[in-house]
Amino acid sequence: MRHAVYAMPGNQDLADALARRRRMARLALDLHRFPDGEGLVRVEEPPAGAEAIIVCTLNQPDEKILPLLMAADTLRELGANRVGLVAPYLAYLRQDARFRSGEAVSSGIFGRLLAEHFDWQVTVDPHLHRLRSLADAGMLQGRAISAAPALAGWLREQVRLPLLIGPDEESAPWVESVGALMAAPAVVATKRRLGDREVQVQLPDLSRWPGHSPVLLDDIISSGHTLLRSIEGLRALGMPAPWCVAVHGLFADDALERLRAAGVAGVVTTNSVPGETARIDLSELLAAALPVR
Repeated sequence: MRHAVYAMPGNQDLADALARRRRMARLALDLHRFPDGEGLVRVEEPPAGAEAIIVCTLNQPDEKILPLLMAADTLRELGANRVGLVAPYLAYLRQDARFRSGEAVSSGIFGRLLAEHFDWQVTVDPHLHRLRSLADAGMLQGRAISAAPALAGWLREQVRLPLLIGPDEESAPWVESVGALMAAPAVVATKRRLGDREVQVQLPDLSRWPGHSPVLLDDIISSGHTLLRSIEGLRALGMPAPWCVAVHGLFADDALERLRAAGVAGVVTTNSVPGETARIDLSELLAAALPVR
């Protein structure tokens, strides 16, 4: 079966890299916006019976999802045998339960929607809490891969004597995985959330690792408030300026500017979400994970 790779707007570089690594054709996909906000999707026709792969990271998902689904259905109508989705960042997984009466459980709603339009989905380090896997969100053919090897490779080359610090308990899986790959010390702070934009962070004892470079490591940087509190704590301990490293760089509002103003050594993320901090390449890991026939 032949394969064709398509990129939703903003995903061209990663789509090109995947196509090169797997020696697949890279075909055109265009999105036109009318003045009233509606979108018109146009795809280059796939070879008959081909497997089509759409690359679309799903930060800012509300503006992307309808054109994405239109592209998937159009490819199928034009002769694609299967249509897969590579979404390095997968949105709407945080709401995996009904915490208050009447709330939508978005993880299942979004997961089932993607499963209806795509034969398979590949993502990177989805933010699962109570869910055991993507299948619990309705994506029975979903595949989640870890960015830990890419993070460890970058840190090994760029940071001398790293001390990996998870800013909260939820970051523990990433900190422990990367620490094990690097044989680097790894610890996790405790966090108390006081509101959407207010948290308290308690760092563990770091005196055992004098001379090490602190690396605040997490899966997602969104508002940046947890990292900012962690940076304040490290400064109070007299530690060197830390690196802030994450899988997904969402950077809500002015989060990136505030992190840099806090005096960090650098802010680095993977290219799961394109941007100026996306210096860690995931294309090799993603290419190896494609469940193509």
